[in-house]
Amino acid sequence: MSDTHSQSRPHPWHGLEIGPDAPQKVRAYIEMTPNDEVKYEIDKKTGYLSLDRPLRASSQLPSLYGFIPQTYCANRVAALMDKAEIGDGDPLDICVFSERPITRSEIIVNVCVIGGVPMLDDGEADDKIIAIVEQDSIWGKITDISEFSEILVERVKHYFLTYKLIPGKENRVEIGEAYGREHAEAVIQASIADYQEKFGKS
Repeated sequence: MSDTHSQSRPHPWHGLEIGPDAPQKVRAYIEMTPNDEVKYEIDKKTGYLSLDRPLRASSQLPSLYGFIPQTYCANRVAALMDKAEIGDGDPLDICVFSERPITRSEIIVNVCVIGGVPMLDDGEADDKIIAIVEQDSIWGKITDISEFSEILVERVKHYFLTYKLIPGKENRVEIGEAYGREHAEAVIQASIADYQEKFGKS
């Protein structure tokens, strides 16, 4: 463990490192847990977790949910998704599965990337990377989404397809077929390059 430390809290998006083994292994900043019934997300200006909105749908988040630090979804990320016009302008989202329940948010988790789900939200690329907690007792040896539980991937897709539903309004969200680790790593690399172009190298 390093004996250096920050004198102040680093911004979770810009101040945390993605990890030395990206894109195979990354650090995830967790905004939400499966127990949450409202939508939390990082406040981009302050770096604190904020309440975005109550969730109308009854479906439950099937995993930990957050983002990968020092990533940004813009043109390069959009180029990897059919019909996407632009990235959503946010850090790259990540869903993290753990055999042991993790009930706290605002934590940093070291994870292994296994795949992802392409989500098109009103023309914007909004990928959901899927990962496993590093050294997980049950899933720790999985290297690709093809080895993972199909029903859990289906729950990820269902959650994001329905969590923005508003009665009387058209659903502008499309969810494609899940992709494997190789494509997920390409999406992460694209988001790193988009971040560096937008904000400069860290």
